[in-house]
Amino acid sequence: MPIRVLPPHLVNQIAAGEVVERPASVAKELVENALDAGARHVEVSAEQGGVALLAVRDDGAGIPAGELALALESHATSKIASLDDLEHVASLGFRGEALPSIASVARVRLTSRHGHAPHAEQIDVDGGRAAAPRPAPHPPGTSVEVRDLFYNVPARRKFVRSAATEFQHVERMLTRLALSRPSVGFLLTHNGRRSFAVAPAAGRAAEEQRLAALLGEDFVSNALYVEHAALGLSLRGWLGLPTYSRSQPDQQHLVVNGRALRDRFLGTAVRLGYRDVLFHGRHPAYVLYLDLDPARVDVNAHPQKLEIRLRDGQTVHDFVRRSVEIALATTRPGAAGAGPIAAAALAGAAVPRQAPMPLAVGEVIGGRLDWTELATPPAAPMPSPMAATLADAAAATVPPLGFALGQLHGIYILSETAQGVALVDMHAAHERVIYERMKQALEAGAPPPRQPLLVPAILEVGEAEADLAEELAAELAALGIVVDRLGPTRLALRELPLALGGRDPGGLLQGALHELAERGSSLAVEARRERMLATMACHAAVRAHRRLSLTEMNALLREMERTDRADQCNHGRPTWVRLTLEELDRLFLRGR
Repeated sequence: MPIRVLPPHLVNQIAAGEVVERPASVAKELVENALDAGARHVEVSAEQGGVALLAVRDDGAGIPAGELALALESHATSKIASLDDLEHVASLGFRGEALPSIASVARVRLTSRHGHAPHAEQIDVDGGRAAAPRPAPHPPGTSVEVRDLFYNVPARRKFVRSAATEFQHVERMLTRLALSRPSVGFLLTHNGRRSFAVAPAAGRAAEEQRLAALLGEDFVSNALYVEHAALGLSLRGWLGLPTYSRSQPDQQHLVVNGRALRDRFLGTAVRLGYRDVLFHGRHPAYVLYLDLDPARVDVNAHPQKLEIRLRDGQTVHDFVRRSVEIALATTRPGAAGAGPIAAAALAGAAVPRQAPMPLAVGEVIGGRLDWTELATPPAAPMPSPMAATLADAAAATVPPLGFALGQLHGIYILSETAQGVALVDMHAAHERVIYERMKQALEAGAPPPRQPLLVPAILEVGEAEADLAEELAAELAALGIVVDRLGPTRLALRELPLALGGRDPGGLLQGALHELAERGSSLAVEARRERMLATMACHAAVRAHRRLSLTEMNALLREMERTDRADQCNHGRPTWVRLTLEELDRLFLRGR
């Protein structure tokens, strides 16, 4: 065919293929226009999943009568006028494609009243053909009714799913938009029935009420509030506790300069902030608001503006990752906002954050080290653990994890706390303590002292693992593991960290290599080091069925209260749970 200029109607239908995927896409574009118009309340009504009708009504600035027909023209917008505006765009929409694209594949009625105009103007569009504007009654603001979506594009209509499925997409989209603008009230109805309604929120308490309405009470009761600013960047929001992790990434909400995104680059930064505390295969939950200079953001990088480009992306990435890491470091017994699995934090006097005891890596707990070295000597004589009852709690400060009463099946520590009892998985807790100590020592420039093996341990491994050991020999040596390759599948382990003496040397090395091979040796140096440290900590931690004295148990409880991220082990498993007296009373029907 000869080259030709496409007619405007066909151009709009092609554009609709990018802008209008399903009714949820229509809802997104129309609600974003309402937010850009300064709306304080937005109402969305859907029928048959939004295919038969999707109506959006707002109380924003409205459209002047003389501009109503122009709003339906391609690339007609009030939001940018120059390249400089595009480089500093702060509005959600700016291309001027949404309304004409929607109008080309549906029947649209646009009604708007601007400011103090005596009445509204209304215009109907049927498949891209617009009628003449006419006066109509309407309060200040704008209403857009979209009926019979894709009625004139059968090829697109056949891809529309059931009404229930399409409405689920609309509901999820409106939830994201409502989370992105806490100061705006939202109402969503389907076939005349209310789906959700949230009022504008001012302040953290009101925002948390909205979060509970949109994401559920469980999210709010299992989330940490984070607020951090540096380098012209500001991050605030809520991070789900690691013990509240999800089987799928369905509660991950990231808002950049008021724009709800599904950005992989920033999503990776958040996930890396969780990497030390999240169980394998689980996904974190979060609602985060990142604000920065619009000039540092290119929002024109995705047809639906769901992803962005950052001019100094690595700086922003590191800021987000570190902010999440710092917030999650408080997940330890007694820290504000921290708590055991599916429960709030234990009550009782908070243990102040203390600097770690001076500790050489060779003294890291494990193997043959005396457990009494774990505990910082108290300023006053510690009461007998068995004497630390609830009656004593009124007269003396009871630590968050209380005092040990005994061991259960050689696996768990039972402790009496100010408000009930706690159960601690001693291996998981000890593993976290060792891991954090090792990390601190390495970050302080104190490599672990090594001990040569009297007879090198000869290991048979897969060829890929042997290649990996050879590639990472220098990194392993920095951690105190000296290994040589003897052949295609043979390794010789010659030295181990002193703290791991008495452990199975071959199992330690094979475990580290297996995990790195499974996760990929292309990980960053820091990530590889942390994987190997985690394996070392797991091997060094006290094993199940080892009998501990009360002194040793209490020493571990005190270390947990001082150790960052002690609510989870290195694999993301919870280290402790609690039962309050109220919960115990309910179990035994006391007071009924």
